[in-house]
Amino acid sequence: MNRTLLRLLAAGSLSLGLLAPAAAAPMTPDKLDGVAVVSAEQARDMAAKGAALVDTRTPNEYAEKTAKGAINVPYKEKSAKDVAFDKAQDGFDLAKLPADKNAPVIFFCNSGTCWKSYKSAVVARDAGYKKVHWFRGGMPEWSEKGLPTQ
Repeated sequence: MNRTLLRLLAAGSLSLGLLAPAAAAPMTPDKLDGVAVVSAEQARDMAAKGAALVDTRTPNEYAEKTAKGAINVPYKEKSAKDVAFDKAQDGFDLAKLPADKNAPVIFFCNSGTCWKSYKSAVVARDAGYKKVHWFRGGMPEWSEKGLPTQ
């Protein structure tokens, strides 16, 4: 084969992801026992009524853009991106959440492949919070809907 044909084949293979495919991050589940999954609009409306809207992303991501009214409680993730994650490997400051465990809390991050909000919701639920909500769509959905940011 000539070099031009080889280059075209290689370029086509790369664009189709046939050469050295990148490992895709696993998607979070669609639901979580004991936790309500909410949409961007539901999260906005609940926050307007006093629910804590918790951005679990890094401080830099939070500073760049977050949902209006959100607080930053970063989830420091070292465990596997899996429903059977070991929360003892991670760090999450529950003291930054409302002291009242009956107060509604909503966790979000960067959607589907970001596990920080999923894990935060599990940790809060397991710590006794009764009204835990997971905004699975996170900042991508919030921005797509044109909802206010800070």
